[in-house]
Amino acid sequence: MEKPHGRLSAASSSSSAPSPTSSFASLQSYGRALAQTHRRLRRRAGSVTTTYEEMSRVRARSGADMDRSLRWLDLVGFGIGGMVGAGVFVATGRAAKLYAGPAIVLSYAIAGLCALLSSFCYTEFAVDMPVAGGAFSYLRVTFGEFAAFLTGANLIMEYVSSNAAVARSFTAYLGSAIGVDTTAKCRFTVAGLPEGFNQIDLLAVAVILLISICICYSTKESSVLNMALTAIHIAFILFIIVVGFWRGHVRNLTHPANPGESPGGFLPYGAAGVFNGAAMVYLSYIGYDAVSTMAEEVRHPASDIPIGISGSVAVVTLLYCLMAVSMSMLVPYDAVSIDTESPFSAAFDETAGWGWASKVIGAGASFGMLTSLLVAMLGQARYVCVIGRSGVVPAWLAKVNPKTCTPVNASACLGVITAAIALFTDLNVLLNLVSIGTLFVFYMVGNAVIYRRYVAAGSTDPRPTVSFLLAFSAVSLAFTLLWKLAPAGTAKAVLLGACAAAAVVLLQVFQSLVPEARKPEHWGLPLMPWTPAVSIFLNVFLLGSLDAPSYLRFAVFSGFAVVVYVFYSVHSSFDADENGDLFKVEDEHVGLAGRASSASAV
Repeated sequence: MEKPHGRLSAASSSSSAPSPTSSFASLQSYGRALAQTHRRLRRRAGSVTTTYEEMSRVRARSGADMDRSLRWLDLVGFGIGGMVGAGVFVATGRAAKLYAGPAIVLSYAIAGLCALLSSFCYTEFAVDMPVAGGAFSYLRVTFGEFAAFLTGANLIMEYVSSNAAVARSFTAYLGSAIGVDTTAKCRFTVAGLPEGFNQIDLLAVAVILLISICICYSTKESSVLNMALTAIHIAFILFIIVVGFWRGHVRNLTHPANPGESPGGFLPYGAAGVFNGAAMVYLSYIGYDAVSTMAEEVRHPASDIPIGISGSVAVVTLLYCLMAVSMSMLVPYDAVSIDTESPFSAAFDETAGWGWASKVIGAGASFGMLTSLLVAMLGQARYVCVIGRSGVVPAWLAKVNPKTCTPVNASACLGVITAAIALFTDLNVLLNLVSIGTLFVFYMVGNAVIYRRYVAAGSTDPRPTVSFLLAFSAVSLAFTLLWKLAPAGTAKAVLLGACAAAAVVLLQVFQSLVPEARKPEHWGLPLMPWTPAVSIFLNVFLLGSLDAPSYLRFAVFSGFAVVVYVFYSVHSSFDADENGDLFKVEDEHVGLAGRASSASAV
C-alpha cells in the first residue's frame, strides 16, 4: 500500500465543524476566494492522494465504517441484478430497429467484450484500493482532483439518467404485466414544456423513492432482497430464451416484415449498424461499475472482487446474446419496436397465440427493473459519499449513518434528484446521454490503469507514458473517424489498416522501452498494456458511433461540471486542505496502532 506523501498539515477534530477560514463564510470571504482562483486551481486541480490516504484518513471523514459483510456471491448477484434489466429491457428494441437489425446479438457481444475488458481495469483498482469511490477514487490517486471530479460528475449523471430511464420503462412493462395501459394511466402531458420533457410519470417517481428508502436501511439486507428478485428475474429470462428458440423462426433473422420498406439480411445496416447498436446497448453493462463501489463492504476483496465483477459481466453477456437471438427469431426486427420501451412484450404480442406471454414478460421485466434500480442506486450513493470525503462537495454527503452503516444522506439526496428527472424526461433523451457518459468514464479508467502501472510518483518520468496514452488515443480516434466518415472503398480499407498497424506498433514499442514501475500486490490485469489498450480503443470507437446531440448534451453537462468546480469545489477542497479536514490523524480504520501524521497532496 502506498504511504502518504506531500506536505504536513494539522489535523482537524471534526471535518464537519465550521471553519474560521472558510471561503464561504461571507460574501467578502467568497470574493477573496474567487480572486485567488487561479492559484488554487494550480494547487488543487492536479493534487493526488495515495492508496494509504484513501483507505485511512480520507475514509475516516465518513465517521462510522461501512459494514464488511459482502462475499463474491453477493457481488455476482449485484452485478447480474444491476445489469440485466437495464439494457435488454430498455434499449434492445430501439437498437434493433434503428441500427443493427437481427445482428443486435453481435452488438451485445461487442459491447460485452468492451465491458469485460473495462471490468478488468476496474478490478485491479478495486482489489488494490477497496474503497467505495469506484472510478472517482481511481482517477484521484492517478490523475488528480480535477480529472476525478469531472469523471465523478459524469458518473453521477450516468447513474441518475440511467435510473430515471429504467424507472420510466418500468411504467411501460408493468402495464404489459397487468394488462393496463399504464403509460396512459400514469403519465400525462403538460402543455408548454418542450418535446421530450413534457410526459409526467408519477409511477416512476414512486418506485425510485421506495427503493431509496430500502437502500438507506442496510446493504446486506439489500443484497438479500436483490438475490430474491434476481432469482425470480432469471427464471423469466430463461422463459424468454426457451420460448424464443422454440416458437421463433430462423427466417426472421434475415427477412424483415416489410421488405419494400426495410432492408433485408442478417446485417441490414451493415457493420456500422452493428457498432452503432453496440454503443446504444452499452447501457446494459453499467451494473458492474456499481459493484466496484461496494468494495469497501467486501469481506475478502482480493478474492471476492475479481470473481464478482468479471464473473457477472461474462454471465450477463451470455444471457444478453441469447435473449437478443430469441427476440429476433420471434418477430422480424422492423416489427419489434412497435413499443420501443418494452420490445420483448411487443415481440410476444406479434406471435400468434402467445399474446398472454407478453404479460409474463412484463412481470419478469418489472422484476429486472427493480433489481437494476436497487443496485445502481446503491452504487451512486457510494460514489457521492466518497466524493463528499474529498471535499469537492459538501462533507454532509460523506457521512455514514452509525446505525445502518450506510451513506443515508447521499442515498436520500440522489433519490430525490433521480425522481425529479424521471418525472418528466423522455426515455430517448436519457439513453444516449447515459451511453456517452459510460463510455467516457470507462475510457478514463483504462488510461488510469496503464498510467498507474508505469508511473510511480517521484521516481518515474511520466512523459513516456503520457505520450503513449495521447498517441494511442489519437490513433484510435483517427481509426474511428475514418470508419465513420470516409467513403467505402480501397482507400478507406488501406487507411484503416494503417491506423490499426500504427496502434500495434505503438503498443509494442511502449512495452519494449518502458518498464513497469509497479506490480499489483494481489490481482493484476493480464497482458499489460495490451488489455487496457484494447479497452481504450473500443471505448473510443463506440464513442464515435454516437450521434451529435449526445455529444452536445455531454459537452453542456461537462461544461456545467467545470463551472461548479471552478466556482465551488476547488475552494471547498482548498479550505479542507488548509484546515486539515482532508485527512484525520487516527488510523483505526485500517487497524494501525498509535497515531500518524496527517498529510495532504499538493
